[in-house]
This record gives sequence, C-alpha cells and structure tokens, in this order.
Amino acid sequence: MGGTFDSVPSVEGNERLLVGVGLLALVIAPFVLGPFQRSKLAEVLIFGVFATAFNLLYGYTGLLSFGHGMFFAVAGYTMAKTVQTVGPMFNFGELFGGVSVLATWLVGLLLAVLVTVAVAMAIGYLAVQLEEIYFAMITLSFTMALYAVANQDIIGTVQAVLGIGNDTFTNGSDGLTFTLGQVDLFGFTFTLVDIADPMAYYFVTLVVFTVAMYLLYRIVNSPFGTVCKAIRENPERASALGIDTTRHSWVTFVLSAAFSGLAGGMLIPLFTRVTPDYAYWSFSAEPVLMTVIGGPYSFFGPLVGAFSYRYIRWFISRFEMLEAYWQFSFGVLLLLVVLFVANGIIGAPEQLREWLDSRGE
Repeated sequence: MGGTFDSVPSVEGNERLLVGVGLLALVIAPFVLGPFQRSKLAEVLIFGVFATAFNLLYGYTGLLSFGHGMFFAVAGYTMAKTVQTVGPMFNFGELFGGVSVLATWLVGLLLAVLVTVAVAMAIGYLAVQLEEIYFAMITLSFTMALYAVANQDIIGTVQAVLGIGNDTFTNGSDGLTFTLGQVDLFGFTFTLVDIADPMAYYFVTLVVFTVAMYLLYRIVNSPFGTVCKAIRENPERASALGIDTTRHSWVTFVLSAAFSGLAGGMLIPLFTRVTPDYAYWSFSAEPVLMTVIGGPYSFFGPLVGAFSYRYIRWFISRFEMLEAYWQFSFGVLLLLVVLFVANGIIGAPEQLREWLDSRGE
C-alpha cells in the first residue's frame, strides 16, 4: 500500500491553469465529436469520478477495496427502481409538468447516494475492523453476496412470500431497463438521455463531474485528508497521536462509497439498464486498474487512468483479433506500468526527466 506523495511532482503552480484548460476542452469537445464519442466521453467522466472516489480509500488511506462495484450496483438499482416505481407513484407528471422527467432523475440520484451511504455504513463498520488483505477480502465477499442477491432476485422472492410487490425486484440476471424521456424547461424541449445523441446528458454529466471532483479535491487537501495520509503511511503512529484510525477509516469508506454511488446513479441512465454484473468482482477491479494505470499517489491520477483505460479498451474493441484477447493486451499494459512507472501514467514525465538527468551526470 505504501507510497509517498512527497515524491510526486507538485503542479500547484500550474494546477488552476491545467484544470481551466481541461474544463474548457470538455465544454468544446461535444461540439467537435460525433454522437458516439459524446456518449463515450460522458461515460469516461463518470468513471473518472468512480476511480477518484475509490482512490480516496486506496491511494490516500491505504485500504484496498475489491468490492466497490457493489456501491455502483446499489446506486444503479436505486435509480432504476425510482424511475420505474417511485416516479409514477409520486405522479410527477401532474406535480411538475414538463420537468417531471428531470425531477424524477434528481430524486433518483439523491436516493441513489443516500441508499449507497446507508449500505456503506453497515458494510464499512464491519470491514474497517480488518486491515490489509483481510479488508480487501471482506469487501470482495460483500460484493459477491450482493451480486447473488441481485442475480437470484432474493428480494423479489421474499416479497412474493410476504404477498407484496409483483414477484420481482431486480429481475434476476436480466436486470432492469428504463429510459428518461423529454423535458420541457422554460419552453425549451429536449430529451434528457437521448441514446442516439446524448448531448443534453453530456452537459449534465459535466456539471456533476465538476462538482464531484471539486468536493473530492477539497476533501483530500483538508485536515481530514492529511489524517488519511497519516493512516496510510503509519497507522500505529497515527493511533499513538490520538487518531481513532478505525473510525476515520470508516468515515473515509462511507465518503468513498457515496461518490461511487453518485457515479453509479449517473452512468445507469446513460446505459438505460442495470444488471447484477455491476456487483460482480470483475467490475470492482476496474477502478483498481484505472487507479494503478493513472497513478494512485496523485489526485488526478485515477482520472487519467479512467481516460486511458476506457479509451484503450474501446480502441482494442475496434480490432477483432485484439478484442478476442483483450485481457492479455491489458495484462501486458498493466505489467509495463507496474514494472517501469512508479506512479502510473501521470508520474511518467517526471520519472523520465529524472532518468534523463541521471544519464546526463
């Protein structure tokens, strides 16, 4: 888990400029890209939030979770059930008129985060009692348990026994499908999530992405974030200084889950479908790969890793031979990063500069 942020090049002087240029590029991008790439970019931004949220626990606190996919799944199912059930129950059409779809989405997103936080508080309380590989294994156990609950529709079975509901809750391996239709806002009509061309949802995603990344940045650069780093570097010394490391790790776990739930609540409407696969262990590996590829000891590392992972994965899918062995391709990439780049892609330029300086001496 070790690492040191002191060895990572600081970009404090140019940080605001880089962030400003990046945001400007993201605003301009949808007007330059085609519909498919707009959707892909929105997807990558959401995964960037997911990976950064995961890194709050891993890179900053030193706790490796193999089960973050469960928060994504919980949020996704909450959003789907809200759109399918709660929206009509509240009769948004009459209460909110043309913005009923937008209101449904907002309520769904809020509930997605709240339900995820509730689940994370219970699971996290148990998980943080353990350390290192045992912590990783218990998070893996919980995500696979939730996968079984969703895949076998255990909640729906219980409802049927109790005589409530319609004999299904998660719809088993088929999952839940839904769409968010048209919004009439101040006389301007648009489809919130248009599968053919998600221009509107891209900008909604960009706003949520910007706010989420800003909040995460403030967290890791606050006194709370400093305590996280202290726990990562030396939990025994942090405890000797009077820090309740278990309680602090629990709060960090819940915060990480909350932002992961936010990402899940955002991505599922874009995909229009949620399945138990999001709770499967292989999906939980994705933020781990993104973080390692991008660089866990830099705030923007996981975001860079999300861009790299998703676009390289898309590039591989364009070639039939590569797609047939895409796991091998990614395995080689990950091996190269781990062996030769100490802090992922984001740390590569500084590492190259140091190597060139040493060669010149």
